[in-house]
Amino acid sequence: MIRENPWPRFGERMNRTYELMFIVRPDMTDEDLDKLISTLQSVVPTSGGNVVKVEKMGKRRLAYTVRRFHDGIYVLMVVEGGGPVIHELERRLRVTEPVIKFLTVRVDEEHKRLDKIKKLRDAKKKVSAQPAAAAEEAAAAPAAETPASA
Repeated sequence: MIRENPWPRFGERMNRTYELMFIVRPDMTDEDLDKLISTLQSVVPTSGGNVVKVEKMGKRRLAYTVRRFHDGIYVLMVVEGGGPVIHELERRLRVTEPVIKFLTVRVDEEHKRLDKIKKLRDAKKKVSAQPAAAAEEAAAAPAAETPASA
């Protein structure tokens, strides 16, 4: 049996899913925030990826003081692409003054793991439902024969 090689061939890129959460200054205007987000969105396709979702989560209290700020505006971007896409986004976030904190997390492995768990649960539900249905049929069959023979 020949196994398919899980690694990409030379020249191919791995498309992975990343969540990029960044926090900007609380005094930033909506227009400036939209401009920053559109700038980051335009960087992704030029680096070989695509933006799946952008969510502005609004102004929230920080758990601890970051650069003398107690509040911040949270933005979540879901990006598909390879390492160079994330490297470029993080480089731009580092040099952008209004960004006070950012974090990138790879989530495609987590999605695969959750899908696998769901499949196992569904398979167990089907297996446990089959013996119950067979027991009901077996119980119904003798009950149907009893009045006929009496």
